[in-house]
Amino acid sequence: MEVPRYWRLKKQRYALVGETCPHCQAKIFPPRDVCPECGGEAKTPFTFSGQGEVYSFTYVNNAPAGFEAQAPYTIAMVKLAEGPVVTAQLTDLGDEPVRIGMPVEMVTRKIKDDGDERGMIVYGYKFRPVMQL
Repeated sequence: MEVPRYWRLKKQRYALVGETCPHCQAKIFPPRDVCPECGGEAKTPFTFSGQGEVYSFTYVNNAPAGFEAQAPYTIAMVKLAEGPVVTAQLTDLGDEPVRIGMPVEMVTRKIKDDGDERGMIVYGYKFRPVMQL
């Protein structure tokens, strides 16, 4: 992905900013010009809480190009508290086994390096188990 696109997607990747439909109040992520629920125009920004739960998950052992150094890792479909389902890597798992329904929260983490030591470091959202206090 080219540098200008990373900057365009910064709010979406760092803060889970999507949209809410002014017609049917659906919460939309990622942002779209048209609401997938009612077909109306949806341009009202909405910041998601970052709270959710694991809807489904899998383990990646043979990572695609650019992610080999992170393998093995866990990818999950996370159902956000506001409704949409997003796909993201799980992090900070420690010895805790992943399970359907596990409460998770969004964190900003390094996704990958883009090129050599002078290349861009790409950050974005991942999810971790909710911290117990």
